[in-house]
Amino acid sequence: MRISTSQMYSRPLSLMTQLTAAADKTQTQIATNKLGVTAVTDAASYVKLQQIQRATTADATYKTNINIAQGVLAQADQTLDSVETQLQRALELATRAANDTLSDSDRAAIGEELSAIRDTLYGLANTKDDIRGQPLFGGATGDTAYVKNADGSISFAGTGEASGIPVAEGESIQPTISGQRVFTTADADMFAIIGNLADALKSGTDVKAAGDAALTGINASLGQVSLARASVGARGARLDLQADQLTAAAETREATRSGIEDTDIPTAVANLQKTLTVLQATQASFTKLTSISLFDYIK
Repeated sequence: MRISTSQMYSRPLSLMTQLTAAADKTQTQIATNKLGVTAVTDAASYVKLQQIQRATTADATYKTNINIAQGVLAQADQTLDSVETQLQRALELATRAANDTLSDSDRAAIGEELSAIRDTLYGLANTKDDIRGQPLFGGATGDTAYVKNADGSISFAGTGEASGIPVAEGESIQPTISGQRVFTTADADMFAIIGNLADALKSGTDVKAAGDAALTGINASLGQVSLARASVGARGARLDLQADQLTAAAETREATRSGIEDTDIPTAVANLQKTLTVLQATQASFTKLTSISLFDYIK
């Protein structure tokens, strides 16, 4: 079989072109640390990378929501701690007010302090979170959790429970608590209890009855606050667990993505050296071939 001159040249030229392209591709992969996976070069890997990207984007949103919920819950716990402190002081004052040796002026002074505590609790009940500017204890609606009525009483202005914040697919966390579960429960309306005792002490009427009711009511209120703090703590623990799960999932996705998309530098360098060696050998052979052919032509 006779081989034409064009065939003798085209075959090594084609091989050198392929080797040069392969070397350029490998050098690019080394420089960018990416294999350059596309739907054309590797459809299955490309689809997997798209799935990983979507999951990463969704989890980034969940992570942001978790941070928000953790911040709101932390502020709620701090506020409930302040409520607890005020109630403890009110309990001390109610206990002291039951002392028969107190003068009217002493009782009146205690009444004034209890009124101040009631006002402080009213302010705490209307605390807004520092992240979203929403009431910590307002429930599902309203910019204000509690309002003072014309007769001086304090009542809940919100409705229901606040909506949960999505923290994972199909999972959400309520970062706030309705004030009805803290301040004005069916068993203990702390505003009315403390207000009634303060009024009785300042006016000097029905002190004993108001004092007995206050001791029972304030203790009940402290129990409600303790339950609320326990609920906040449980939600915080759940958020910590969810955050850890997101971190673990992100690490697994990153390992999978890297295995699909990132360049194995040592392997790529070895392949590049091999390709360049073959290319250099092919170029040397081609140069020798063309030199011999030219010599034979002019001889």
